[in-house]
Amino acid sequence: MKLSISYKSIITAACSASLLLVLAGCEKKLDYTSYGDLNSVIKTPEGVAATVNAAYTGLAGGGDWQGGAMAGTYSWKTQAMMTTDEGVCAWGGDWSRMYSLNFSPDFDWVTHNYGNYLAFVSRVTIALDGIQEVTLDEDLKKRYIAELKALRAYYAQMLYFNYGPLTIITDAEIASNPDADPVPRPSSEEMVAQIEADWQDAINGLPPKFTGGDYGRFSKTAALTGLMKLYMHEKQWQKAVATGQQIKTMGYSLEGSYQDLFNINNKGGNSKEIILAVVCTNIASVTNYTNMWLAHALPADYIDSTGISLTAWGGYKMPWKSYDKFNPQDKRLNVLLRRYPIGKNADGSVKYKDARAAGDIGAVPMKYAPDPSKANSQNSAVDMPIYRYADVLLMLAESINEANGGPNSEAYNAINDVRARAGLAAIPTGLNHDQFLQKIQDERLFELWAEGQRRDDLIRWNLYTQRAANDGSTTAEPYKVLFPLPRTAVTQSNGIIKQNPGYN
Repeated sequence: MKLSISYKSIITAACSASLLLVLAGCEKKLDYTSYGDLNSVIKTPEGVAATVNAAYTGLAGGGDWQGGAMAGTYSWKTQAMMTTDEGVCAWGGDWSRMYSLNFSPDFDWVTHNYGNYLAFVSRVTIALDGIQEVTLDEDLKKRYIAELKALRAYYAQMLYFNYGPLTIITDAEIASNPDADPVPRPSSEEMVAQIEADWQDAINGLPPKFTGGDYGRFSKTAALTGLMKLYMHEKQWQKAVATGQQIKTMGYSLEGSYQDLFNINNKGGNSKEIILAVVCTNIASVTNYTNMWLAHALPADYIDSTGISLTAWGGYKMPWKSYDKFNPQDKRLNVLLRRYPIGKNADGSVKYKDARAAGDIGAVPMKYAPDPSKANSQNSAVDMPIYRYADVLLMLAESINEANGGPNSEAYNAINDVRARAGLAAIPTGLNHDQFLQKIQDERLFELWAEGQRRDDLIRWNLYTQRAANDGSTTAEPYKVLFPLPRTAVTQSNGIIKQNPGYN
């Protein structure tokens, strides 16, 4: 495919970045290292490894502070939360625009990732071309190529889900040319076909999972999970079912404790449920590969009862309307707090504050436990999951329901297994398609809040803009299911690249 690029500076950033910063293996080597110009560094085996590692930095936002799957403004995870029923922010300002879907082509918060991730797609394309000429162990070369294909599919898919069809650059000569001319956007079918092809190539070249120092890399199971999400987005339900059933054979299962997915016990591949994660560090000088969720979510007066010092900015909340959907007996509420500790009483017992009674706008979405190392009050080494097996089970249940026009025993078992871990009873039998779908919609909220899935979920169910309208937004027009392209992407292409409908 030829490229559809917004403006020449993006392609320049992708392939002419003279100092490529790589974080290679968060536990083994935490120092940032310059590997020089991307076009020349790929010529050695060491350069190939460095380039592949560099491609992974997009999972944590690349050069963006706490982007990607992390906790900041540009994070896919944060944006999925703050534009849906999962989240609301106490800081107001542009956070209110997110909640009400008040988007425009000049609103950087929602346009920024367009350029950032087109650059990563270009970077991967150049790397895939360069690796072909390097003398390297053939099995390792095959694996590296598969990893790069998975990363290109992942970045392109996130762009597609957020902005609609954009041409994926698969020609290295074009990708490395800062003067390449823009071309019109492709059809959705063309972009989906290319993403699917990359996922399939990755699946054919990757091991089922990575462990040890390679944990955090794309595995076959992770690529299958990404492919399943693509099929569901496109409502290709039979393909989604088949992919989900294949994932079930890959050796993953549910953790016994929900909380262990989001505390230090999830480190380095210890979890049998986490399929893909950003491996985090608590080193103070590393601002991207560190878990800063608690700093964003904890109220300023939160005091950890075990004496761990924690940075608390008090921004992120879950609206009470969503919190109230949970069964009070749901164990997942242990990390979604109405009452939180603010110190100790005279007798030494923990003193709690009721956030609702105090007038807060929502519950505290703690999700992640404090880092028990106490190494840093703001930076945590608790890993950030991207894909996990519970998500797959719920996707499979939904896909079966859609493919068959109703649930079967496999679909019931999938959702009930997730509920059982939460301490909840099985859902009623005999549900029709719509009744079962409603259960899935609620269960995905209960299980996956603050993990970056909700935006695509609500769009798939035709509920994304309706949610905002129901919550009082006057700017939740139906076209807001897509973010706008940056205004410069259109103007600097002389109109060859068209803006998403509805924006001007």
